[in-house]
This record gives sequence, C-alpha cells and structure tokens, in this order.
Amino acid sequence: MALYNQQKLRLYNSIASEKQEFVPIHEGRVGMYVCGPTVYSNVHLGNCRTFISFDMIYRYLSHLGYKVRYVRNITDAGHLTDDADQGEDKISKKARLEKLEPMEVVQQYTLDFHNVMKRFNSLPPSIEPTATGHIVEQIEIIKTIIEKGYAYERNGSIYFDVLKFNEDHQYGRLSGRNLEDMIANTRELAAQSEKENPQDFALWKKASPQHIMRWPSPWGDGFPGWHLECTVMSSKYLGETFDLHGGGMDLKFPHHECEIAQGEAAHGHSPVNYWMHANMLTLEGKKMSKSTGNSILPEELFTGENDFMEKAFSPAVVRFFMMQAHYRSVLDFSNDAILAAEKGLHRLQEAISLLDHLKVSSSSSIDIPAWVQKCYDAMNDDFNTPILIAELFEGAKMIHSINESNETITQSDLELFQETIHAFLYDVLGVKSASENEDATSGKHMDAAMKLIIDLRATARARKDFETSDKIRDELAAAGIQLKDGAEGTTFTTK
Repeated sequence: MALYNQQKLRLYNSIASEKQEFVPIHEGRVGMYVCGPTVYSNVHLGNCRTFISFDMIYRYLSHLGYKVRYVRNITDAGHLTDDADQGEDKISKKARLEKLEPMEVVQQYTLDFHNVMKRFNSLPPSIEPTATGHIVEQIEIIKTIIEKGYAYERNGSIYFDVLKFNEDHQYGRLSGRNLEDMIANTRELAAQSEKENPQDFALWKKASPQHIMRWPSPWGDGFPGWHLECTVMSSKYLGETFDLHGGGMDLKFPHHECEIAQGEAAHGHSPVNYWMHANMLTLEGKKMSKSTGNSILPEELFTGENDFMEKAFSPAVVRFFMMQAHYRSVLDFSNDAILAAEKGLHRLQEAISLLDHLKVSSSSSIDIPAWVQKCYDAMNDDFNTPILIAELFEGAKMIHSINESNETITQSDLELFQETIHAFLYDVLGVKSASENEDATSGKHMDAAMKLIIDLRATARARKDFETSDKIRDELAAAGIQLKDGAEGTTFTTK
C-alpha cells in the first residue's frame, strides 16, 4: 500500500486562506507547477529559497508514493523591468547593455541557475519549458480569450479586460483585493494609458522598432505578456485544471491573480485546486536588495567571499538552515543563525554515524514506531520542516541514549529507525550526507591545488625552465592526472 493512503496530508491553500486535506484530481498522481526564474542575472538567494522549498515539497510527495509531474518554467521573454505592462524586457535590456544576443543572456543565466540548484541538491523538474518555446500556444490562447469577449486590441497590443471578466468571475480572489478599491486607487492613471482600465493587463505587446525580441502574430510583431506563459505551459503539460501551483509570495499579485483570470477566461473554470506560496528571505533583518548592497549570492556564501558571514558554508548547511524555518515564514539570514545550523547538522550527522554500531537486543525500550509517526505528522501538517527537524534531533538523542546507557533496540526497530532518519534528512529535506559533502569539498580543494600547480608550470615555461615544467607534467601523469595544453590554457583530467 502506498504511503499516501496511510498518511493524511494537509496543506495551506492560499486561495482558501486555510489548511485543507490534499486530495489530488487523479489518485496516486500529482500535477505541480512552479513559476521558474527570469534568466537575466545570477539567481539570488531569495529565489533559491523558493525553489528549495518546492523541491522539498516535490520530494515529500514522491516519498509518499505519488507519481509527480513537476513543471517549472524558464522565463526567457516577456518579463518587463517594472513587472507590469510598461518598460523594457529584462533580458533584452541585459543583452543591450552587454552587447549580446538575448539568447546568449538566457543561456548564461539558465546554466547558472541549474548549477546553483544542483549544488543545493535540488532535483530537476519533470519538464522545464521556456516561454520562447511556446509562442504559438500563447497566440492561440489569446485568440480564445478574445473570442470569449475578455480581451481587446489597442494599437497592436492585446489587453485582458478585467472589468468584463469580473462580471462573470471574481478578480482578486487569491490576493484578497477588491476590484472597486483597486480602480479607485488608480483612476488618475487611466488617461496615461491605452488600456481601457488601469487594472487591465497585457496578453500581447506590440514591439517598438528598437525591441530586440519579437514574433509575428495576427496583431503585428510583438511579444507575449509575462503572465500568459505560465497559463499556457501549465495547462499544456498538466491540463486545464491541475493540483498544485507554487511560487514566491511576491507573485501572488499580480502574476498569479492574472493566471487565474486567464485560465478561467479561456477554459471556463479555475485552473488550480491548491495555491502555495513560499515566503521571503531577509538578510540581517532587512529585505534583500541589490541596490542597497544588502544582498548575497549563493556562490558568495559557498566561498566565504562576502561582507556578512565570517566563513564559507557548504550548500548542505545553507539548505539545512533554510529547512529550519517553515516555507510560509519569513527567514532571516544571519551569521549567528547559520553557524548554529551548521553545528546542528554536524550533531545530527554524528549521531547517524553511530547507527551502524548500536547493539541490538531482544526488545526495544524506546517506541520507535511512535517517533516515526511524529516525523510524518510534522510533514503532513503543511510540510512543517522545523517540527520535523526537532523530531530528528529527538532521534539523535535516542541514538546517544541507546549507545551510552541501558536503553535497548531490536533489529527490526533499528532498521526502521535507520530507514526513517535517512529518508527524512537526506531524501525529503534533501540535505546531502556527510560523505557526499566531503567528496564535494575534496573536489573543490583539488581544483584549487591544480590551479596553483598549473600556474607554477606556466611560470616555469615562461622562464624557459622546461626541466621543471616537464617534471610537473610527468609526475602528475604518474599520479593519474593528465595535463592538456590548449589555446584556452591548460586543463587537467584524472584517470
């Protein structure tokens, strides 16, 4: 029997503003969509927290035995600099500033995003579609929305008619906003826009002559609205109504509100059953912001090259630190807090290392099944990772108690204990084991040492000291390290 039949999962549904029992549309299967990054710069730590939170959710659903189709998009067009309908496309702006093709920018920062998430031990999604790969589908859904009377054209741009939509549906339900209040607060702006109403949002924007990223459409050359891509890609791969939609709290309005409106306008019913939102990350009590200098990139944490932390921290420690707060809570990043998390993770891993050496007995004096259920109860309560971690520390105490005192454990209970603590720390929370972290650290140290050796050899060759240069190459080869000189410099491989 699958675990999901034995464990009742409750999650906080943002659109209902309450915890609800999770019942998927199709038994044993889950469709989950998460808004991915806009790839115009290095992914920042706040974004990472959102993606790590939904990776944990993906992992737990999979652990329960659900077959999860996890779709996370790449926004590579249509996201304007002010997150609305005016301004410049973020990727086009970056391309113009750096004198690159937009797709060079997309490739560079998509690779950065993937590398960072891999270091955080996040699993790749089942499908990772791009906005530019679905232009045709976006044009088609715009046609449908126009045909149903919920959109109009102005000067080659197409806008969603929020007032018309609100006659038949409820705009603002997710964010708890009242349309009349929104209109009253923005009435002065009406004359400054080609839109019929300031709350209307772009489905398609006419491209100005200088706009780099553009596609032909029935309304002329242009590009899709930021909100539209997620409606198209989620419905294409998960259906017109699917189970879970996630993203950062900052996307609730207008992005997710607009997604709901587009989905209901096109298909006649709500696109998502459960909306989930991860909260923000602060740094030393203040909102993270590049403009104020109060920000830190993941790589700066891993190397220690930043002005906030006293030392470098491994991705596993950073991830464990993030799991110590509930995904819906604001998490403050500080030197003292992450130092405490590092010590806590080491204590847990030290206790786990004792499991293989515990003596078994004919009876257990500790109720292991009850402890196991407490771990599940924590995760079944809206993925409450702080409570789960508290239970894992209780498990560590039990390990020490069995190891150092008269407490006893049977072989079957020991196996259950080992299986559970490994499953929750490494598989569900996604923290790499101590041995995996040692391997990663060793690799990093190897790279640094080899860079120094290659630089020393290059200096010897520049001085025409070929005896030293050849000696370095030959002795490395004898040790199983092959140097390769090329136009881009010297690289190495290991046998």
